[in-house]
Amino acid sequence: MGADHTRPAPSAPPRVRRILVVAVVPLFLATVVAALVLWPRGTHEPTAGADVPRYHGTVARVVSEPCPPAPGTPEGGSDGPTGPCGTVTVTAEQGPDAGRQIEVPIPAGPGAPRVEVGDEIVLVELTDPADPAAKSYQIAEHQRGKPLIWLAVLFSVVIVAFGRWRGLAALGGLIASFTILLGFVLPGIAAGQSPLLVAIVGAALIMFVVLYLTHGITAQTSVAVLGTLGSLVLTGVLGALTIAATHLTGFGDEDATTLSMFQQDVDLHGLLLAGIIIGSLGVLDDVTVTQAATVTELAYANPGLSRLQLYRAATRVGRAHIASTVNTIVLAYAGASLPLLLLLVADSRPLTQILTSEFMATEIVRSTVATLGLIAAVPLTTGLAALVAPARGGNRADVEPPAPPAARPPTERDAALEALGGAVAGRRGPGGSTDAAW
Repeated sequence: MGADHTRPAPSAPPRVRRILVVAVVPLFLATVVAALVLWPRGTHEPTAGADVPRYHGTVARVVSEPCPPAPGTPEGGSDGPTGPCGTVTVTAEQGPDAGRQIEVPIPAGPGAPRVEVGDEIVLVELTDPADPAAKSYQIAEHQRGKPLIWLAVLFSVVIVAFGRWRGLAALGGLIASFTILLGFVLPGIAAGQSPLLVAIVGAALIMFVVLYLTHGITAQTSVAVLGTLGSLVLTGVLGALTIAATHLTGFGDEDATTLSMFQQDVDLHGLLLAGIIIGSLGVLDDVTVTQAATVTELAYANPGLSRLQLYRAATRVGRAHIASTVNTIVLAYAGASLPLLLLLVADSRPLTQILTSEFMATEIVRSTVATLGLIAAVPLTTGLAALVAPARGGNRADVEPPAPPAARPPTERDAALEALGGAVAGRRGPGGSTDAAW
């Protein structure tokens, strides 16, 4: 998360560092205390259900055959099974039949896996309720462990090879993010805690760990932390107000409905708002780090710029960044909801009814609130960075003046310009322009 800037930020003067420490440390301590208070105690027992045994196996043979007609269907009719039909011979690798070959029917129906000889698959063991001693097997899905492991290895190698130490730190931040999500946020929500409160505390923890781990403990990173935290709070407030105004219930998709069946004490209304906050964090990190770095680079490139000039120049960069990121957010939500969008397109209701339905309104609220929080991050972070940067780059008592560049030996280009009667490169004419001498 966040942009990478290879040149380390210069250290801030003591006064600026003290101000940032006073601002950041209490927020970090409050986040840690809140996490300890909200930390799930004990393990949440899942809803009791049928525990279907699953075993690994390898397809040894596939035999296809015509599907038999359904009972009562005339010969040659088309009301029978549409297939595929036949049997699959699987070599079981686990379970009571490990090492033996088992015949199972070819998977059929919507979403059924297509199997070929040599495929590594997952078998489920089914028991007849009338006769517990009778059991059968079905193919559930393919094994995906090995491809996912190789993909993770490739991802890690490319990140480290390109980013080097910064890439390694980014991988550490990614691991920390998933650790907090899986170890605190999800168990806390499952234990009945307020999804909104857990999401805010979890997002703050991720922000502190990832930003400081990836970008170092610097004044520039602290500015990005303050900007991200302020934008997260604003996103949460806007989300709460918008969800209340639109009367969203949280039952915006099939997953939420299924969750309510298995765990009735989950606050789906708060879960919707928590998802907006967690989903906004990654993009906010990128924007705030980029804006803080932009102000820092501008301040050290031109120490004479005032705070207002720094703010205006960096804001122009932020506008260009936001213009592309807004489209990214909307497309990301749309890509994750393509089945829902296709379902709505096939709906025969008027467009106004479709747009105001629970399903579509949920996606509109998610993308709109996240975008508003993202836009607010630009002036907030840029303003904070502009207050810090001039104290480092604009005060010549705090920063040693850069050494003048060493004189370079004459080049062939200089000789050619001298022969043509022009000024030697590097000699400036009136107004500081190298073109005036021509």
